[in-house]
Amino acid sequence: MGGVIVLLVVIVLVLWVLASCIRIVPQAYAVVLERLGAYKATWSTGIHFKVPFIERVARRVNLKEQVVDFPPQPVITKDNVTMQIDTVVFFQITDPKLYAYGVENPIMAIENLSATTLRNIIGDMELDETLTSREVINTRMRASLDEATDPWGIKVNRVELKNIIPPAAIQDAMEKQMKAERERREAILKAEGEKRSTILVAEGKKQSAILDAEAEKQAAILHAEAQKERMIKEAEGQAQAVLKVQQATAEGLRMIKEAGADESVLTLKSLEALTKVADGKATKIIIPSEIQGIAGLATSLKEIMTDKPAEQK
Repeated sequence: MGGVIVLLVVIVLVLWVLASCIRIVPQAYAVVLERLGAYKATWSTGIHFKVPFIERVARRVNLKEQVVDFPPQPVITKDNVTMQIDTVVFFQITDPKLYAYGVENPIMAIENLSATTLRNIIGDMELDETLTSREVINTRMRASLDEATDPWGIKVNRVELKNIIPPAAIQDAMEKQMKAERERREAILKAEGEKRSTILVAEGKKQSAILDAEAEKQAAILHAEAQKERMIKEAEGQAQAVLKVQQATAEGLRMIKEAGADESVLTLKSLEALTKVADGKATKIIIPSEIQGIAGLATSLKEIMTDKPAEQK
């Protein structure tokens, strides 16, 4: 009975030893193997076997990109302002062997290295430059940390400044400055708006005056055109009237001539024409000498004709 128990114990021990010699490495991980305390190999993803009691797994390494958020570190700027800055480091293990044997505590080493590097960078900058140069600080820190951690098998991909916390007095001064700046911008915007409004009003008045002047000009042109048309029509009417009078006179003379009128009749017609002329507004009438004698004869005949009826009475 005792021999059976011993046999079972031996079998269990053998199975346990065999199981411990089989290792499966998952994706994105690596295993550092040692033989008799010395580095033997680095196992990648897959199944692996080791010699019992001689070889052992020294370290299981995560090959994924890792993020470490370090607590705020006190730093002093070039103009002697103390502030708190906390950083976030993104890194990845590229060589498991160097990571296992390069440094005792890699995360602590990165934290201390980032703190000293940050102090060196911020010490060369003033407060205002520090607050506005995050990208510059991130780039310089990443380059410095990547170079320093390369012997440890670590690659620093990114470094970000999470928070920059200046002293309370500096924060109050910055808030007052920002408030004053906002008020100044508001005043400038208000003045620009008033200026723009004044310009628009002036432009409107100018355009209105131009339109009024243009309207008056067009009205004057239309009035002048109308006056011109009216005068042309009046002149044409007068010309038509004169033409008709001349045509009538010529027709009368032609009829008198065809009727065989002698010189006396023509003279009487001339006297009638003079009578009509005398009815006008002319102040002077020039009578030809030939007609004056006949006019006197006509006057004498008129007097004789007037006297005869009186005698008969």
